[in-house]
Amino acid sequence: ETSTAAVPDAAVKKVGGLKWRWPVQGKVMQSFLASDPSRKGIKIQGEEGRIVRAAEGGTIVYSGDGLVGYGELIIIKHNKEYLSAYAYNRKRLVKEGDKVKRGAAVAEMGVNGGEALLHFEIRRQGKPVNPMAYLP
Repeated sequence: ETSTAAVPDAAVKKVGGLKWRWPVQGKVMQSFLASDPSRKGIKIQGEEGRIVRAAEGGTIVYSGDGLVGYGELIIIKHNKEYLSAYAYNRKRLVKEGDKVKRGAAVAEMGVNGGEALLHFEIRRQGKPVNPMAYLP
């Protein structure tokens, strides 16, 4: 793997047959809460323009701004079971159909509610799961 986009030796955690890494470094500002529709993922604080990276390799199945409340959104399909979603981006760096490796740059972090944040979700068979159980 000689992709310049990949971060060498980034910590990964093996869950569900996949190796997950943090999409951005930053403080988790809001945790996952299964019962709350607005908290189907975690919100990670960062800086506007910071590179958002694929938590695991896969195929870009959505790159757009058509889902209300998510802003510029990227969704990566990792396998039959898992998807990850990256929302509130300032700029999308990949398009639908692109194949990406873990750690590849997929977007630039944007601002939501006056704060630079990434909304990050992991879905297993379409259902949101707590990303903290997957991240190293």
